[in-house]
Amino acid sequence: MIRHGLIAAALAGVLCMTSASAAQQTTAAATPRAAKAADPAAAPTPRLPDGHPDLNGTWDNGRSAFGFAPNAGGSTCVFGCAPAGGGGRGNAAANAQPQRGAARPTYKPEFVAKVKDLDERQVKEDPALKCRPPGLPRIGPPDKIVQTPGQVVFLYDDLSGAFYRIIPTDGRKHRTDVDPSYQGDSIGRWEKDTLVIEAVNFNDDSWLIDNGAFHTTGLRVVERLRRVGNTIEYEATAHDPAVLAEPWTMRPRLLTLTDQELAEPAPCVERSLDHLVTLEHHDNAR
Repeated sequence: MIRHGLIAAALAGVLCMTSASAAQQTTAAATPRAAKAADPAAAPTPRLPDGHPDLNGTWDNGRSAFGFAPNAGGSTCVFGCAPAGGGGRGNAAANAQPQRGAARPTYKPEFVAKVKDLDERQVKEDPALKCRPPGLPRIGPPDKIVQTPGQVVFLYDDLSGAFYRIIPTDGRKHRTDVDPSYQGDSIGRWEKDTLVIEAVNFNDDSWLIDNGAFHTTGLRVVERLRRVGNTIEYEATAHDPAVLAEPWTMRPRLLTLTDQELAEPAPCVERSLDHLVTLEHHDNAR
């Protein structure tokens, strides 16, 4: 059951797919378990009538661990954490995650002390622990994609709440009449079979990842999604030359098509690492 009642009005116009598109999506989603039993990437890649790969569906990206308390004796990664192995909604073997890319962004020397200070005070300073939107690229890949001619919609099932992004793919430019926001302003374009999304116009009230990884309002995030069979290869790169020594590519995620729908999210509750213990197999963790 799709649980995004708060965005029903916003999505009313985009959930009407053509009959041909719906038929193709039904075919692709009909046997996800059979595909997982073999190799999801080996399945045929479905396409929409416009020739682009069909990204519609609910996608499992293998997240399983929510986070760790400082006194748990392990990592203090909270939200935005990509596990090395499987987990999440689907098959662990099918959701083995790639390990290329840097775990953390590299900051210019003059900002290293600030990052260290925020890291040490994460309990009080981390916006995601205060029920604020995680922002990009921290929120990671979408949990569900609705694709129609000229736009795609990303739905997120996050510990901080339910979020969505409406991303035009019709060639329009970035808007100039909107205020900065956590998710910025996104536009998409196709480079052959890869959907490339550029987001700009962010506020500075989120982190790129945990452990004090702040950013400025000059942040630009480029995401790439490429469907191969019943998988999507997802990659996101943060560009913020005012503070980063170089662009930072978040560790990629491999998404696998699943037949499990999104559930009604629990209300967000402000959290403190002082009260957390190690939590495992938390499907909606970021």
